[in-house]
Amino acid sequence: MANQELAKIFYEIADRLASEDVEFKPYAYQRAAVTLETLEEDVKEIYERGGERALKEIPGVGESIAQKIEEYLKTGKIKYYEKMKKKLPINLEELLKVEGMGPRKAKVLYQKLGVRDLKSLERAAKTHKIASLPGFGEKTEKNILEGIAFVKRSKGRFLLGYIMPTVEEIVGRLRELREIQNLSVAGSVKRMQETIGDVDILATSKDPKKVIEFFTAKMPGIVKIWGKGPTKASIRVKEGFDIDLRVVPEKSYGSALQYFTGSKEHNIKTRKIAITKGLKLNEYGVFRGSKMVAGKTEEDVYRAIGLPVMPPEIRTDEGEIEAAMAGKLPHLIGYSDIKGDLHCHSKWDGGLNSIEELAESAMQMGYEYIGISDHTKFLHIEHGLDEKKLSRQRKEIYELNARFKTQNKKFRILQGCEANIMPDGSIDIADDALAKLDYVIAGVHSQMKMPKEKMTERIIKAMKNPNVDIISHPTGRLIQKRDEYQIDFERILKAAKETGTILEIDSFPDRLDLKDANIRAAKEAGVKMVINTDTHAKDQMNFMKYGIAQARRGWAEKEDIINTRPVEGLLKFFK
Repeated sequence: MANQELAKIFYEIADRLASEDVEFKPYAYQRAAVTLETLEEDVKEIYERGGERALKEIPGVGESIAQKIEEYLKTGKIKYYEKMKKKLPINLEELLKVEGMGPRKAKVLYQKLGVRDLKSLERAAKTHKIASLPGFGEKTEKNILEGIAFVKRSKGRFLLGYIMPTVEEIVGRLRELREIQNLSVAGSVKRMQETIGDVDILATSKDPKKVIEFFTAKMPGIVKIWGKGPTKASIRVKEGFDIDLRVVPEKSYGSALQYFTGSKEHNIKTRKIAITKGLKLNEYGVFRGSKMVAGKTEEDVYRAIGLPVMPPEIRTDEGEIEAAMAGKLPHLIGYSDIKGDLHCHSKWDGGLNSIEELAESAMQMGYEYIGISDHTKFLHIEHGLDEKKLSRQRKEIYELNARFKTQNKKFRILQGCEANIMPDGSIDIADDALAKLDYVIAGVHSQMKMPKEKMTERIIKAMKNPNVDIISHPTGRLIQKRDEYQIDFERILKAAKETGTILEIDSFPDRLDLKDANIRAAKEAGVKMVINTDTHAKDQMNFMKYGIAQARRGWAEKEDIINTRPVEGLLKFFK
């Protein structure tokens, strides 16, 4: 869909405007970008249906932005954007991947040192040309070098949540082919890993040639065909990642899916188990000598080697095979088990949608409740709420809940907030104001490079506050951009257990925080968790599936996650 391409362009326009110190306009382009990247309907279809007028009905899209969308759909370019790139000829997207680099800093480094991309930024930092510039210094230069190293480690990987719309569109198009009988993604996408190298798709068909031809000629956004054979093809799409399609015999579909889904280590172990039973397991089937004994389904394949089917998310050789052999596989939380999202930002703190719009979306998703958790006053960049604004917001929520009740809607809006944990561990909102909320989320949003001991104490002090119920994105990481802060996670778990504080699994694609290993540790420690989306636009509530996948990869079960309960049961977990 053009949605993702336009969102990317509008984010960069916002950054380039910010580098010029332009007021208001950057925010308008950011709002439009947020809407477009989570919009479920293809913006091209919206335009074809109603032209510019229909585009202006998209939240956050005014006349000027609607005209630019129209221009892009017609020509594949936006002159305004092309002009900006000529004025400041730098790879801004690449530079902003480095933690601590903002649009203004990127502009200064281009003007003073000719920095255009990651390579020239690294060269400038290594030759110590950045430290001497006004507003930078040695610490900034050191942080830039650390950030570059982090970006390099992540090169060639793509965030699951940001490539999934493209993958789902391609899979959807393939499903339309009558010649395809079975179809599934495999590999790291099937395992729902945080980042993806490339995408594997498996299919069965009696006419593989036609399927391969369709795949290499009819898919959207193909920029290169790496290979094309009778039963296999490999393409690169404009988003930068590769997709391999294999058409396999129906009798081997299950064994191919098993082989291409599990990690290398999982597959080595399953093959060894097969050998102990006098069998051979490979992508073509399970064999006893030359006789094929299983292969059509994954269930058949695993059964043949004496194992139950393991959920794809945990096929990583981290104890799942041993648990399966002992009959102790966890009953993982399901993708339909969540009853409400407690971390949603509204227009009150700069989000895209009103509380009522968020509530209506939640009801359409089948939720029983939603929690509004706007930022509080310390976070000025997000229009944080003070005690008076929280009180006014509570009145709006009360009125909406009263209206839902008269309409016989069994739905409830809860009022929370996402308060800031200050460097000393205190909270930026008075306790008497926090006590009036249904629940309180608190998170670290500043001074993230504190020493391990101090950061650990900072978070533990916040957990000891009798009003703090949930710690948001507890380790502070941004995948491919920022590492976790230094904390003693064992101590954090111990304090969470002692204080009854819940740890969040943030579903936002570039957070997914807690990570799977920490989720498993929390489960083993008996610490409860909540899966939230950190939504800033209503369509971002669809990110919930990535948080659920993260929980499943951490072996979490339904009872480990508090928002699998109805509202009455949920409220019992809050202090």
